[in-house]
Amino acid sequence: MLKLKSVHTYYGNIHALRGVSLHVNQGEIVTLIGANGAGKTTVLKTISGITPASRGSITFEGRDVTKVAAEEIVRAGISHVPEGRKVFSTLSLRDNLEMGGFIRRDKKEVQADMERFKKKFPILADRWNQMAGTLSGGEQQILAITRALMARPRLLILDEPSMGLSPLLVKEIFKIIKVLREEGTTILLIEQNARAALHIADRGYVLETGKIVLQGKCRMLLEHEEVKRAYLGKGYREVWED
Repeated sequence: MLKLKSVHTYYGNIHALRGVSLHVNQGEIVTLIGANGAGKTTVLKTISGITPASRGSITFEGRDVTKVAAEEIVRAGISHVPEGRKVFSTLSLRDNLEMGGFIRRDKKEVQADMERFKKKFPILADRWNQMAGTLSGGEQQILAITRALMARPRLLILDEPSMGLSPLLVKEIFKIIKVLREEGTTILLIEQNARAALHIADRGYVLETGKIVLQGKCRMLLEHEEVKRAYLGKGYREVWED
Protein backbone atom coordinates (compact mmCIF):
# COMPACT_ATOMS: atom_id res chain seq x y z
CA MET A 1 0.00 0.00 0.00
CA LEU A 2 2.71 2.50 1.02
CA LYS A 3 6.34 2.34 -0.02
CA LEU A 4 9.23 4.68 0.76
CA LYS A 5 12.39 4.12 -1.25
CA SER A 6 15.69 5.79 -0.30
CA VAL A 7 13.96 8.90 1.04
CA HIS A 8 16.11 11.87 2.09
CA THR A 9 14.64 14.87 3.89
CA TYR A 10 16.30 18.08 5.04
CA TYR A 11 15.44 20.88 7.46
CA GLY A 12 17.57 23.61 5.95
CA ASN A 13 21.11 22.22 6.19
CA ILE A 14 20.11 19.46 8.61
CA HIS A 15 19.99 16.06 6.92
CA ALA A 16 17.08 14.56 8.90
CA LEU A 17 16.31 11.39 6.88
CA ARG A 18 19.18 9.55 5.22
CA GLY A 19 17.84 7.06 2.69
CA VAL A 20 14.82 5.70 4.55
CA SER A 21 13.12 2.74 2.90
CA LEU A 22 10.07 1.04 4.35
CA HIS A 23 6.71 -0.35 3.31
CA VAL A 24 3.26 -0.88 4.80
CA ASN A 25 1.00 -3.59 3.44
CA GLN A 26 -2.77 -3.24 3.37
CA GLY A 27 -4.34 -4.33 6.65
CA GLU A 28 -1.16 -4.11 8.71
CA ILE A 29 -0.15 -2.16 11.75
CA VAL A 30 3.48 -1.18 11.23
CA THR A 31 5.40 0.62 13.95
CA LEU A 32 8.46 2.83 13.74
CA ILE A 33 10.47 3.08 16.95
CA GLY A 34 13.56 5.03 17.90
CA ALA A 35 15.00 7.54 20.33
CA ASN A 36 13.99 11.18 20.47
CA GLY A 37 15.56 13.01 17.55
CA ALA A 38 15.96 9.89 15.43
CA GLY A 39 13.68 11.30 12.72
CA LYS A 40 10.45 9.40 13.37
CA THR A 41 8.16 12.43 13.17
CA THR A 42 10.01 13.59 10.06
CA VAL A 43 9.13 10.29 8.36
CA LEU A 44 5.43 10.95 8.95
CA LYS A 45 5.67 14.61 7.90
CA THR A 46 7.44 13.55 4.72
CA ILE A 47 4.74 10.99 3.90
CA SER A 48 2.05 13.62 4.60
CA GLY A 49 3.65 16.23 2.35
CA ILE A 50 4.27 18.62 5.24
CA THR A 51 8.06 18.34 4.87
CA PRO A 52 8.66 17.18 1.28
CA ALA A 53 11.37 14.66 0.47
CA SER A 54 14.48 16.03 -1.21
CA ARG A 55 15.38 12.71 -2.83
CA GLY A 56 13.87 9.27 -3.12
CA SER A 57 10.28 8.25 -3.78
CA ILE A 58 7.02 7.67 -1.95
CA THR A 59 4.24 5.64 -3.55
CA PHE A 60 0.76 5.05 -2.18
CA GLU A 61 -1.48 2.44 -3.78
CA GLY A 62 0.76 2.56 -6.84
CA ARG A 63 0.65 6.35 -7.19
CA ASP A 64 3.78 8.48 -6.84
CA VAL A 65 2.98 11.00 -4.08
CA THR A 66 6.54 12.19 -3.42
CA LYS A 67 5.86 15.80 -4.38
CA VAL A 68 2.11 15.90 -3.75
CA ALA A 69 0.78 18.70 -1.52
CA ALA A 70 -0.47 17.85 1.96
CA GLU A 71 -4.14 18.48 1.14
CA GLU A 72 -3.92 16.13 -1.82
CA ILE A 73 -2.29 13.48 0.33
CA VAL A 74 -5.44 13.52 2.48
CA ARG A 75 -7.59 13.27 -0.64
CA ALA A 76 -5.47 10.31 -1.77
CA GLY A 77 -6.47 8.43 1.39
CA ILE A 78 -3.84 9.15 4.07
CA SER A 79 -4.75 10.85 7.37
CA HIS A 80 -2.16 12.03 9.88
CA VAL A 81 -2.74 12.35 13.64
CA PRO A 82 0.13 14.63 14.70
CA GLU A 83 2.27 14.52 17.80
CA GLY A 84 0.63 16.45 20.63
CA ARG A 85 -2.84 15.92 19.14
CA LYS A 86 -3.15 19.48 17.75
CA VAL A 87 -6.92 19.73 18.16
CA PHE A 88 -8.56 23.08 17.35
CA SER A 89 -8.75 24.13 20.98
CA THR A 90 -11.22 27.03 20.60
CA LEU A 91 -13.64 25.01 18.47
CA SER A 92 -16.24 22.53 19.69
CA LEU A 93 -15.86 18.81 19.24
CA ARG A 94 -18.47 18.95 16.51
CA ASP A 95 -16.53 21.65 14.66
CA ASN A 96 -13.31 19.67 14.99
CA LEU A 97 -14.93 16.66 13.34
CA GLU A 98 -16.39 18.81 10.58
CA MET A 99 -12.89 20.14 9.93
CA GLY A 100 -11.70 16.54 9.65
CA GLY A 101 -14.20 15.91 6.85
CA PHE A 102 -13.47 19.13 4.97
CA ILE A 103 -12.34 17.34 1.80
CA ARG A 104 -15.60 15.43 1.46
CA ARG A 105 -18.62 16.50 -0.56
CA ASP A 106 -21.02 13.82 0.70
CA LYS A 107 -22.45 15.99 3.46
CA LYS A 108 -25.17 13.54 4.50
CA GLU A 109 -22.54 10.84 4.90
CA VAL A 110 -20.35 13.25 6.86
CA GLN A 111 -23.21 13.80 9.32
CA ALA A 112 -23.83 10.06 9.46
CA ASP A 113 -20.17 9.43 10.28
CA MET A 114 -20.29 12.03 13.03
CA GLU A 115 -23.29 10.31 14.59
CA ARG A 116 -21.55 6.94 14.28
CA PHE A 117 -18.47 8.23 16.08
CA LYS A 118 -20.62 9.72 18.84
CA LYS A 119 -21.99 6.24 19.47
CA LYS A 120 -18.56 4.61 19.13
CA PHE A 121 -16.90 7.06 21.53
CA PRO A 122 -19.51 8.20 24.08
CA ILE A 123 -17.10 10.80 25.47
CA LEU A 124 -17.60 12.74 22.22
CA ALA A 125 -21.37 12.78 22.67
CA ASP A 126 -21.01 13.90 26.28
CA ARG A 127 -18.78 16.85 25.25
CA TRP A 128 -20.30 17.53 21.81
CA ASN A 129 -20.57 21.33 22.11
CA GLN A 130 -17.64 21.78 24.50
CA MET A 131 -14.45 23.51 23.36
CA ALA A 132 -11.80 20.93 22.52
CA GLY A 133 -9.16 22.74 24.54
CA THR A 134 -11.04 21.97 27.75
CA LEU A 135 -10.78 18.19 27.28
CA SER A 136 -8.30 15.99 29.10
CA GLY A 137 -5.28 14.67 27.23
CA GLY A 138 -6.87 11.28 26.62
CA GLU A 139 -10.12 12.84 25.42
CA GLN A 140 -8.19 15.10 23.06
CA GLN A 141 -6.34 12.08 21.67
CA ILE A 142 -9.61 10.27 20.96
CA LEU A 143 -10.90 13.44 19.29
CA ALA A 144 -7.73 13.80 17.20
CA ILE A 145 -7.99 10.20 15.98
CA THR A 146 -11.69 10.58 15.22
CA ARG A 147 -11.08 13.85 13.37
CA ALA A 148 -8.55 12.05 11.16
CA LEU A 149 -11.02 9.22 10.52
CA MET A 150 -13.60 11.72 9.25
CA ALA A 151 -11.64 11.84 5.98
CA ARG A 152 -12.27 8.09 5.61
CA PRO A 153 -8.58 7.25 5.18
CA ARG A 154 -7.31 3.92 3.98
CA LEU A 155 -4.02 4.59 5.79
CA LEU A 156 -3.92 6.23 9.22
CA ILE A 157 -0.57 7.48 10.52
CA LEU A 158 -0.27 8.13 14.24
CA ASP A 159 2.50 10.12 15.91
CA GLU A 160 2.99 9.32 19.62
CA PRO A 161 -0.68 8.69 20.50
CA SER A 162 0.18 7.73 24.09
CA MET A 163 2.26 10.82 24.83
CA GLY A 164 1.48 12.34 28.23
CA LEU A 165 -1.29 9.87 29.06
CA SER A 166 -1.77 7.77 32.17
CA PRO A 167 -1.16 3.99 31.92
CA LEU A 168 -4.92 3.36 31.94
CA LEU A 169 -5.50 5.75 29.05
CA VAL A 170 -2.52 4.32 27.16
CA LYS A 171 -4.24 0.93 27.24
CA GLU A 172 -7.49 2.49 26.02
CA ILE A 173 -5.80 4.25 23.08
CA PHE A 174 -4.04 1.06 22.02
CA LYS A 175 -7.32 -0.87 22.20
CA ILE A 176 -8.82 1.73 19.85
CA ILE A 177 -5.90 1.28 17.44
CA LYS A 178 -6.39 -2.49 17.39
CA VAL A 179 -10.12 -2.12 16.73
CA LEU A 180 -9.47 0.30 13.85
CA ARG A 181 -7.21 -2.27 12.19
CA GLU A 182 -9.84 -4.97 12.71
CA GLU A 183 -12.33 -2.68 10.97
CA GLY A 184 -10.06 -2.38 7.93
CA THR A 185 -7.87 0.67 8.51
CA THR A 186 -4.16 0.21 7.79
CA ILE A 187 -1.97 1.94 10.38
CA LEU A 188 1.58 3.32 10.55
CA LEU A 189 2.40 4.02 14.18
CA ILE A 190 5.19 6.02 15.82
CA GLU A 191 5.40 5.41 19.53
CA GLN A 192 7.93 6.07 22.30
CA ASN A 193 6.29 3.24 24.25
CA ALA A 194 8.08 0.66 22.15
CA ARG A 195 6.88 -2.36 24.09
CA ALA A 196 3.23 -1.40 23.69
CA ALA A 197 3.69 -0.63 19.99
CA LEU A 198 5.47 -3.92 19.29
CA HIS A 199 2.75 -5.85 21.11
CA ILE A 200 -0.01 -4.66 18.77
CA ALA A 201 1.88 -4.22 15.48
CA ASP A 202 2.64 -6.81 12.82
CA ARG A 203 6.05 -5.49 11.78
CA GLY A 204 8.43 -2.84 13.01
CA TYR A 205 11.34 -0.65 11.95
CA VAL A 206 14.02 0.83 14.19
CA LEU A 207 15.22 4.30 13.20
CA GLU A 208 18.51 5.81 14.38
CA THR A 209 19.81 9.22 13.28
CA GLY A 210 17.67 9.24 10.15
CA LYS A 211 18.43 5.68 9.04
CA ILE A 212 16.58 2.38 9.33
CA VAL A 213 18.96 0.10 11.22
CA LEU A 214 16.69 -2.88 11.91
CA GLN A 215 13.37 -4.25 10.70
CA GLY A 216 11.31 -7.38 11.09
CA LYS A 217 8.33 -9.07 12.66
CA CYS A 218 7.47 -7.58 16.01
CA ARG A 219 7.97 -10.88 17.82
CA MET A 220 11.57 -10.89 16.60
CA LEU A 221 12.14 -7.28 17.58
CA LEU A 222 10.76 -7.90 21.08
CA GLU A 223 13.41 -10.58 21.57
CA HIS A 224 16.26 -8.70 19.88
CA GLU A 225 18.96 -7.94 22.45
CA GLU A 226 19.80 -4.48 21.11
CA VAL A 227 16.13 -3.48 20.95
CA LYS A 228 15.56 -4.74 24.49
CA ARG A 229 18.59 -2.86 25.75
CA ALA A 230 17.76 0.43 24.04
CA TYR A 231 13.95 0.60 24.03
CA LEU A 232 12.27 -2.01 26.24
CA GLY A 233 13.01 -0.85 29.77
CA LYS A 234 11.10 -1.78 32.90
CA GLY A 235 8.98 1.36 32.65
CA TYR A 236 7.32 0.09 29.48
CA ARG A 237 6.59 -3.24 31.15
CA GLU A 238 4.76 -1.45 33.97
CA VAL A 239 2.59 0.41 31.46
CA TRP A 240 1.68 -2.41 29.13
CA GLU A 241 1.87 -5.77 30.87
CA ASP A 242 -0.60 -6.94 33.49
